[in-house]
Order: sequence, then structure tokens, then C-alpha cells
Amino acid sequence: MLRIGIIGCGTIGSTICRAIDDGEVQVDLFAIYDRNQEDARNLISTFKRSKPTIMEMDTMVRHIDLLVECASQKAVYDIVPSVLNARCDVMVMSVGAFADQQLYSKIRGLAEDNNCKVYLPSGAIVGIDGIKSASSEEIYSVTLTTEKPPLGLAGAPYVVNNGIDLENIKVRTMLFEGNASEAVKAFPANVNVAATLSVAGIGFERTKVRIVADPKLKRNVHEVTVDGAFGKFTTRVENLPSPTNPKSSYLASLSAIATLKKISDPIQTGT
Repeated sequence: MLRIGIIGCGTIGSTICRAIDDGEVQVDLFAIYDRNQEDARNLISTFKRSKPTIMEMDTMVRHIDLLVECASQKAVYDIVPSVLNARCDVMVMSVGAFADQQLYSKIRGLAEDNNCKVYLPSGAIVGIDGIKSASSEEIYSVTLTTEKPPLGLAGAPYVVNNGIDLENIKVRTMLFEGNASEAVKAFPANVNVAATLSVAGIGFERTKVRIVADPKLKRNVHEVTVDGAFGKFTTRVENLPSPTNPKSSYLASLSAIATLKKISDPIQTGT
């Protein structure tokens, strides 16, 4: 059975852990770690079957097959290279870190040199399979429009730096329009989906992103339009926010669980 370790016991990390503990994912939850060890201990206390150890990453990677990063973009810089040098596969949830092309190239090179895999779940969007298929030929454009309730964007650097009063937004308002490279820096906790689209498709500089605040919304909406040699498609998903974190869509956690299932499943479905 695949032995995994999880770094980060926040919304996504906790959801993955509980899915494993419930038997939904047939893997061995060997170890977990969070900078706040009390959070890790509290999470473990809720498990019915799993008995992971709280373990530092350097020790953890010597005992596991796959490390799941659920911490932050900074953690991708700090831990993923070391994990790959330890010849351990890794799943990255903070995909926005890959807007740094030097980091992306470094991690890709380390994975190749150490014969490892780096898994990037599709996150809170649909259509990644279509983009991967379309990229076998020329893709002309990829556009992501993300719409959220205003307070779901609270704390974003772009909002803070521009003094945007989210509580006083009364009508649908376009807050940002630019490329994915700019978007993941402006809204790092909100648009990891832009990074995933960029890696799967035509890159950060050519992927267009719009961020919209809409006080009428109760759900987080991501609409993706792709135009290429294959034709054109548009996908739209209306995500419920995570029950414990309004900045994160529940589908993001579910995509991580689905990726773990796919890794451990002998039958591989989809592109």
C-alpha cells in the first residue's frame, strides 16, 4: 500500500487525511506535519483508524512513497526540492509557486534526475483533460474568469495594496485583469487554478485571468475558455466554498483526493 506523508494540516490537508481515515482512499497515512504541532495533534485525535506520526519532513521522506504539500507557495520552495532529492514523489497543491519559471524548471529537472513524479491536481476547475488534449496541437488562447463573493478575496495582496474596500462592493465588479503570472502573485490564496491552467496549457504569460467580486454570489465560479486548432470549448464550475475556509473551493480538496485515488488505482481513466 502506498505510504504517504502530508505537510500542512489546514483545509485541504485535513480533508485529505479524513478521506484516508474513512477508507475512501486506499493508502497508508504514515506521517503528517504542520508548523503548529497542536493543529497536527488535534487532527490526529479525530482519526478513527489512521495512526500517523508527527514527523519532520527530512525524516518523513525516508519512510514514505509520496509527500503531499498542502502548506503554502513558500513551502514549495522550501521542501519540494529536498523531497525530490530524497527520491520521493510529491503532490503539489500550492501550484501558484510555479509562476516562478526558475522554480518550475528546477523542480522539473530534479524530478527527471531522480526518476520521480510531481503531481498537480486539477484543483477547483474542470477541463484540464481537454487542455492537455488540445495542447497536442496549437492552442491560440486560454482565458480564466474567476468570480467570488467579495469577502472571499479578503487579504489578497492586490486588494490590500490597492486599498479595495470589499465590504462596500454592492454590484458585480471587475477587480483585476492580466496574465496568470500577475494573477497568482496578486491573489495567491485564490487562483492556484490559474497556475494549473498555465502549466497544462500555454504558460503563465499567455494565459489570461480576470478576477471579479460579485456580492450576489454564494459560490466561487471559475469559467475557462480555450480556443485552438481543435476548436473551442468553455467550462464553468460553481464551487461551494470549503466549510472551513471561504477562500478555498471544496472541489480543490476533492481533486487532491481524486489524484491520490488515481495514483493508487490500477485502472487509469481520462487524459
